[in-house]
Amino acid sequence: MIDVVLPCLNEAAALPWVLERMPDGYRPIVVDNGSTDGSERVAAAYGALVVWEPLRGFGAACHTGLLAATAELVCFMDADASLDPRQLPRVVEPVASGASDLALGRRLAVGGAWPAHARLGNAVLARRLRRGSGVPLTDLGPMRACRRAALVELGLTDRRFGYPLEMVLRAAAAGWRISETEVDYLPRAGRSKVTGTVRGTWRAISDMRAVLATHHA
Repeated sequence: MIDVVLPCLNEAAALPWVLERMPDGYRPIVVDNGSTDGSERVAAAYGALVVWEPLRGFGAACHTGLLAATAELVCFMDADASLDPRQLPRVVEPVASGASDLALGRRLAVGGAWPAHARLGNAVLARRLRRGSGVPLTDLGPMRACRRAALVELGLTDRRFGYPLEMVLRAAAAGWRISETEVDYLPRAGRSKVTGTVRGTWRAISDMRAVLATHHA
């Protein structure tokens, strides 16, 4: 079994598609972060393990899901239908085979997904990450896989949008082998809380810049 952490805030419309496409042997853990649209009921109806995180924040939801996971391998992905769970095995394979310690899905936009402002912000951060830490990444993709116990030991502290970046920085500092695998990036269901607006993108970038500053990358 492989656990899949899905941070969730008002994703009732997207969850059926996401959970129906979860591969055999992958257990979805939906972390409800204060939804008001019945997301937790939808998730439970489709067989997901539902846990709650009252502290609002992407990182808070991700970390609660990590602590709820019990499988040797753990994945993370968004719950908004922008990523296809059927492509999770692509990301898991390098970790399961022992070729990589942390694998990220490098997003390839499909059908108008990924607005220009969000794509630019991601590229700038990835470039700064490469220059500052030597990590050869082109995308800070939200679909990723690693070994659960090792990730817990990294002691991630960010509870906002800096969590994914802190994961990469701490993994690199610990000598982890980090790789990328191409995955499709689809138009999400509904409006994104991050990429859907310039303000949301800027908030995420600000959180990540704070993490970069802390780690001197």
